[in-house]
Amino acid sequence: MKRDEFIWPVRVYYEDTDAGGVVYYANYLKFFERARTEFLRAQGFEQDALKARHGIIFAVRSVRADYLRPARFNDLLAVSCRLTGHKRASLEFFQQVRREEQVLCEGRVRIACLDASAFRPRSIPEPLWRTLQSHE
Repeated sequence: MKRDEFIWPVRVYYEDTDAGGVVYYANYLKFFERARTEFLRAQGFEQDALKARHGIIFAVRSVRADYLRPARFNDLLAVSCRLTGHKRASLEFFQQVRREEQVLCEGRVRIACLDASAFRPRSIPEPLWRTLQSHE
């Protein structure tokens, strides 16, 4: 595990696989999403509470993913999430999906912080901002 790397375990279910018996490519993005959500939760920030208290939501702005090896039904995976940058209204993560030490998929994800009602960029709330600064 690297410095400030958050790991979330994910089991591959049958519904995650395609006709070839491997994880469907788009489902890796779902695994990335779960790990980012759990990363925030581990820091004490629930996304529904951020919306209710601060009027913000997070939305994926861009993703770059490299698919290196297939995951299969019933594999136990480790999905990592590491904050690599943040600005006042955006976050950048490097993420990997691994089976034991083998990297199956990795990607860079940029997240925008948006006003929940106007869907316009908005500054990350100060309590979360301070916490994120300690992770970069």
